[in-house]
Amino acid sequence: MFDSHAHYDDEAFDGIRDSLIDDLHTNQNVKGFINIGCNVDSSKTSLALAEKYPFVYAAVGLHPEEAENFRTEDLSEIEAMLKNKKAVAIGEIGLDYHYGTDFKDKQIEMFRLQLELAEKTGKPVIIHERDSVGDCLECVLDYDVKGVFHSYSGSAETAKILLKKGFYISFSGTVTFKNARLPVENAKIIPDDRILVETDCPYLTPHPFRGKRNDSGYMRYTLEKLAEIRGVSFEHIEQVTEDNAKRLFSL
Repeated sequence: MFDSHAHYDDEAFDGIRDSLIDDLHTNQNVKGFINIGCNVDSSKTSLALAEKYPFVYAAVGLHPEEAENFRTEDLSEIEAMLKNKKAVAIGEIGLDYHYGTDFKDKQIEMFRLQLELAEKTGKPVIIHERDSVGDCLECVLDYDVKGVFHSYSGSAETAKILLKKGFYISFSGTVTFKNARLPVENAKIIPDDRILVETDCPYLTPHPFRGKRNDSGYMRYTLEKLAEIRGVSFEHIEQVTEDNAKRLFSL
């Protein structure tokens, strides 16, 4: 299993981080994961994790929640980090209106600057969209970029536009939730060569462990649900999601 979106730098893993990562890789069939940055500090920590483990990679970027205090120097630091060979993507970036739109304009500005950086460097983007799918779509269509919409929550109609643009769609534990209408609909239509799987750990733990701290070992429950929805074997969906991650992120 390959986890395309994890946050092992999170304090939820303090004290168990190294032993857990070793166990996941050695005993739980986790081939690798991408640790995702959300600001300058977490991007640096993600790179440090990636440099420590050969099967770990990093994404570096500025999450939309950073928009209020955004400085252009932050973007320069992100660009410098992209020179590290273990930095495989710019992320997570995007828009988040869940707690309001007070900083909507600054979010869009920061998002577009990072899309420009992706266009300049050729790095794929990892996009966070929360209550903001329409504006995210409007932004990405203006740039020649590739990447993934992580834990995608939009409609099947929007997903088809993103697929045509060349994007991948990633599924998290939300597809296992009992009220998961849109994720289930999307899981039926995403072609084999564009589907990714993730944990977003320590968040979004799949059923029946919802509410507990997530880690990449729980990814098997998401994969089992995807296999059930798509009418394929667990081994098939495990293989294609790993292959797709390696292709998108040039691993």
